[in-house]
Parts: sequence; C-alpha cells; structure tokens
Amino acid sequence: MQLLEGKVAVITGAARGIGRACAEVFAAHGARVVLSDIDEEPAREAAEALKAAGGEALAVAGDVTAAEFGTRIVGAALDAYGRLDCIVNNAGYTWDGTAHKMSDEQWQAMLDVHLTAPFRLIRAASAYLRETAKREKEERGRAQARKVVNVSSTSGTRGNAGQANYAAGKAGVVGLTKTLAKEWGQFNIQVNAVAFGFIETRLTQAKESGERVHRESADIALGIPRANREIAFKLIPAGRGGTPEEAAGAVLFFASPLSDYVSGQVLEVTGGL
Repeated sequence: MQLLEGKVAVITGAARGIGRACAEVFAAHGARVVLSDIDEEPAREAAEALKAAGGEALAVAGDVTAAEFGTRIVGAALDAYGRLDCIVNNAGYTWDGTAHKMSDEQWQAMLDVHLTAPFRLIRAASAYLRETAKREKEERGRAQARKVVNVSSTSGTRGNAGQANYAAGKAGVVGLTKTLAKEWGQFNIQVNAVAFGFIETRLTQAKESGERVHRESADIALGIPRANREIAFKLIPAGRGGTPEEAAGAVLFFASPLSDYVSGQVLEVTGGL
C-alpha cells in the first residue's frame, strides 16, 4: 500500500538524519520528493540514492534562512512536477548555551532556522496551495487534502536547560502550526507538528565526534556531551534513542491520508518519556 502515490513533497534538511529518512520513506510510498540541504553534495547524493531505488527526486541545495529560499524551492517543485502536496519543515541545528551567556547572534540564529525559515517556506507556497484548493472546491465541491508537517522538539514543548534559543524557536513553530491549522482548514490543508525527543542524529551524537556547522562568525560543534547521552538513556522508558526511520514514521502519518481529519496537533515522539 503506497500512502503517497502521485504526491509531491518538499522536505528541508533532507540529506541526513530525520530528513533523509523522511525522504526515503516518502519515496517508498510513491511520493516524488524535492529535497533540500545547505550542503550541495550530500543533497545531490540523497536524491541520486532515491532515484537508484526506483523513486523520483530532485535536489535543491540552499540555506533555508535565505530570504528567497522558500520561493526558490516551491518554484522548483512546481516547475519539475506541476504540483505540491506536502511540505516538511525539518532543517535545523542546535547552538546551545545558558541564557546569561547567550549572544544575540546565537539567539537569532535559532529563531531564523527553526521558526522564520518554516514560515517563509509556507508563505511562499501559500498562493499555490490556497488558489488550487479554491479552484478544486469550485469544480468538485471539495479540495483534496494537502499537508504541512513542522518539526518541533520536546525542548519546545517542555523546555530544556541550555537551549533557550532552540526551545523558543521550536515552541514558536508549535504556535505557527496551530494558527495555520485554523486559517487553512477551509482549504482542506492539514497542518501538524512532530515534537521529537532523543533521536539518533548529528544533533544528539557525542560532541567529540567532530561534526560541525560553519557560520560566518562561528564554528559550532554538533552533538551533546557523552555523559548527557548516558543520562538521557536512563530517563527514556525505551532505554535508547529513536532511529531516524522511527522518527520518519510519525511524519509519514501526518503527510498521508490517514491524517485527513487531524490538524493543529503536536505529536511527541519520545520513546515513552
């Protein structure tokens, strides 16, 4: 059973981790995937891997925080496939620090990538999504279901020490999700969020792994201290972190017809925490 047969999905941050797993499961369920990543080569490799597995995919490299990014990726999806059915706002990273030591740049960077970027992408897609829905309602009496899935975090729903900036961005996207669900329900567009707990990605690996995000004025080490990882596993009832594939399952649900009467919701995926 292919839940997304014939659909077109835009997924940001899709070269690695949760985004890559989403791209793979979406393609396996019949979607044509337009995937983005700030790093061009990993984005291209991810798209080629999907095509090699029999799927259809297009890579659009770029920084989601760039003002024109949303317009560019929506345009690429419509140019390539002529439609857009689902947006998954997944791209992001962490730049941790206690509030009293946090710089303005550190604060703003997390709001830009986790809240402003999803808003801009949604706004860029709004004309197509709304006008297409209006036309379908006039012609058929009802618009077909379309989806927006925003990736939040338990840091956004519960708070987390050392992540005031990240938590604020992820909490903001919950408010954005609930508001859009009310505004766009009339167009049969379901807008939901998935709030992940501990998922095994570059953001939760041991900090000494050496992976980094490079900004003009900062070189940010990804990951968390090894001791923090060990404590987390003791607190999670499942006793482990989730896999990207397990995380992608929740996103697939919100992108599929199984959730056509579910909107404005935040699903925590935490292993029971």
